[in-house]
Amino acid sequence: MIYLCSQAELPEGACKGFKLGDEQLFVVHKQGQFFLYQNSCPHLGIALEWLPDQFLDMERSHIQCAMHGALFRIEDGFCISGPCFGDSLLALNLCQQDGNLYYVPA
Repeated sequence: MIYLCSQAELPEGACKGFKLGDEQLFVVHKQGQFFLYQNSCPHLGIALEWLPDQFLDMERSHIQCAMHGALFRIEDGFCISGPCFGDSLLALNLCQQDGNLYYVPA
């Protein structure tokens, strides 16, 4: 397991990116649940954000690719709009333990 951050660092509606060696990932906190994804748009394989930790749309209801505006559901990473419609972000294993979040590589 690789420590990412404490749950307290991610209040409801927040998201945060992490760089672990060559791997980029991000966590989103929505409705008391935490979701971990690889930070790579399925359309071009580029990072989703232009500014640090800015992964959500203006309403904070979807993950958004800053390059082409593709929208992904937070709960499962499925693309509902944009050039990669029907594709999904790569969900990663997340462990919550003692108030902390950990990435569990496959």
